[in-house]
Formats: sequence, structure tokens, C-alpha cells
Amino acid sequence: MKIKFRLQDCINPGLKPLPPPAATNTRHHHSVSMAKRKPSKCPPQTQTQTQTQTQSPTTISPISPSISSKIPFPSRKIRKLSSIASGDKVPLLNTLKSSIDDTIDENPSRPSSSLIKTLKPLTSDGEIEVALSHLRSSDPLLGTLIDAYRPPAFDSDRSPFLALAKSILYQQLAYKAAKSIYTRFVSLCGGEDLVLPDAVLSLSVQQLRDIGVSGRKASYLHDLSSKYKNGTLSDSSILDMDDDTLSTMLTMVKGIGAWSVHMFMIFSLHRPDVLPVGDLGVRKGVRLLYGLKELPRPLEMEDLCGKWKPYRSVGSWYMWRLMEAKGVVPKEQQ
Repeated sequence: MKIKFRLQDCINPGLKPLPPPAATNTRHHHSVSMAKRKPSKCPPQTQTQTQTQTQSPTTISPISPSISSKIPFPSRKIRKLSSIASGDKVPLLNTLKSSIDDTIDENPSRPSSSLIKTLKPLTSDGEIEVALSHLRSSDPLLGTLIDAYRPPAFDSDRSPFLALAKSILYQQLAYKAAKSIYTRFVSLCGGEDLVLPDAVLSLSVQQLRDIGVSGRKASYLHDLSSKYKNGTLSDSSILDMDDDTLSTMLTMVKGIGAWSVHMFMIFSLHRPDVLPVGDLGVRKGVRLLYGLKELPRPLEMEDLCGKWKPYRSVGSWYMWRLMEAKGVVPKEQQ
């Protein structure tokens, strides 16, 4: 005996059997019967949802601030950028420091670690001997000059203000003419010890012109004295400044350029590592020492003389001696 089960009886046994479909319009009756048998999955609509659906599509209801402010946002996790344990940080830092030091030491123009120190003035005891030993070992060509000439001497004890005033008076003049004007200038002030900012400011332009000082240089002397008077410069601050700061501050004075600053730092302050890249005598000396066809430009000077650091002032002094022997630089000038 065979028992037949209909599909609709298995889906919902309590559903009343439907009469067999008519022969015509079979698709329509099948869709209607399936709609009656299949329960709806959509939840019943509330009154509010019904009203919202009946609104005009062009009308947009604003969101209440009280509702939007309560929207929960997922918390963000902060990801660690380094997974190094705290105990491993010190070895890592030591490794990085060691690698940086090794990289720096590969620079040939950098002075050796034994010379990395607070440089002393060249007038300090034993400093000239240290400089000559370094220059001999770092530049054999310069070493031949060191052996051929006497050691340099830096014995000027003038105050910074007096040295700057003298450098202004000596500009663009022959040595003998400049020395004569400087002697009269000192006498007008009452002596070298009395060449002070107030004394120079008390001199009129005409008084300075009467002793051979040009009107332009008279304005330079007054500008230097004014900057001392208002506190922009002072002897003590000049002695404490590093080379870069000193160059910036002194070139603010009318009539004092880079060349004057370099000469002042070498022969008055006795700074050990000054390279006057604009000085004609030093440039000619470098060309002759290294057999160059043309005068080296400032950047080329920095590169060629980098091995002299941190005693480029002494190396420059020997360039003047070299050209002095060739009759290029008068002996009195240096």
C-alpha cells in the first residue's frame, strides 16, 4: 500500500488542503497559493514606521542631537610601534651609537677623536706644538713647509675694540701709510689704553679727517663705537662667542666684512681653526702647494684644507710664509 504525501502537508500539516488549480492561468494561481502558504519574515510595522513611509520622499527628518550623541563608537586600540622589551633598549641604543660613531669616523675631513676637545687659543702653552704635530701627520706637503720655516708666533695683546678699530684704519691702504694714520689716531685718543668707545664717539668726522682718516672710515669707527655703547658688542661677549656667532655679529658693523673678521679671529683672538677663504695670499699659497692650475674657489679651499682641521689658522699662516718667500706678500703685512 502506497501512502502519498503532499509538499504542503509537510510544511504545515494544519493547513487546509487547497483545491486543485484550474487549467487556465496556472502561474497566477500558483503564485497566490505560495503567498498564502509562506509566512512573512518581516516584523509587523509599528505606527511610527508606517507614518514615516507615508511621508513625501523630498522631506528629510533632522536627526535629534540627543539621539546622535548617544551613538556608540567602537574603542580604538593603540598599536605599539616597537616590540622591544625594556631590557633590550640599552643594548640597542649602544649599538646605534656605535654605528653612528663608525660612520662619522669614516669622514676623512673630520679630525680624529684625540683632537675633539675644547680648542685653546694658539697662545696657550704647548698649543703650537700640538698644531704642528697634527699638520705634519695629516698633510705631508704642508709638513715640508713646517720644517722649512720658523714656527708661528701670535703675541698680540690688544683689546678687541682696539684691534677692530685698527683693522678698519688699515683697510685698503699700504702698510706704511696705514701705520702712520694709526699712530696719529692713537695720539688723538691719548694712547692705546684710552682708545675706547666713548673717546672715539667724542671725535668729530672733521677731526678724524684731519689725521688722514676718510669720511667713510670715520663713519665705520663711529658705528663700531655705537654698538659697543648700546651693548650690542663688548670685549667680554666677543671673547665668549663661537666663531659662527662672532662672524655674524661683527659683520653687522659697517666696514667689517668676512676678511676683516677672519684676520681679527686669527691675529687678535688667536682662534686656531680659521680658514680665510677670501684672502688672496692664502689662495695663492694653496694653489702653489698643491700644484693647481687656477686659484681655488672658496668651496674648493674648504675641501683641500679640510685635513688641516682643527688648526687651519696655522696652515693659513704657512701659506702667507710660502707666498712671502715668492715675493707676493710683503713681510710687514703679516
